[in-house]
Amino acid sequence: MSYHAFKAAEALIERYVEEYVANNRAAQVLRTLLDDIGIGLRPLIDHITIRTLDVEERAEEFLSAGFIEDINLGIVEYDNWWAKVYRRPGLPAVFIDQAYEGERGEGCVIPKWVETFGDKLLHHIAVNVADIEKGIAALQKHGIEFAGNITGERGSALRQIFTKPEMRHGIAFTVLELTERHWGYTGFRALQANTLMESTRV
Repeated sequence: MSYHAFKAAEALIERYVEEYVANNRAAQVLRTLLDDIGIGLRPLIDHITIRTLDVEERAEEFLSAGFIEDINLGIVEYDNWWAKVYRRPGLPAVFIDQAYEGERGEGCVIPKWVETFGDKLLHHIAVNVADIEKGIAALQKHGIEFAGNITGERGSALRQIFTKPEMRHGIAFTVLELTERHWGYTGFRALQANTLMESTRV
């Protein structure tokens, strides 16, 4: 794709991130700290996450901006929800999830979230960190609290944690995720993602 097409795709991601940051205090604190040393937030974003009732339909906006489905990863399946990942080199991955239809999807938090907030906002962004414990400690110094425990063992390929959610209408709205990756691993692990999803159930 052309330079102009990439700029359009980059602007699309930036628009979603800006709106998300406006609604999430942990992200605001992190961006301020990163801006102060000239890094900024965008280069560290691992992925952005959208909740929806129809992954395929919701993905169209990103496919038309030059993202492609990660067919190597395929459908990422969890207990009562599933997701697909869309990628474009140079930009954060887009993780789009929905509940399973019917009985299997019962109890999933996604439909109620989408019913309340729609599917045009980010549920969370994940930021790459070199050391997740240090990242947690640094944000805690600025009054940011975390939900649950770190998922993933120390020294493993993927470790993650969510902040405590921003609340709106009595529902967990947005969270910030810290992600520590090793060995070039770019995937998502079902048990860990499900644990993260449940950590912000209120």
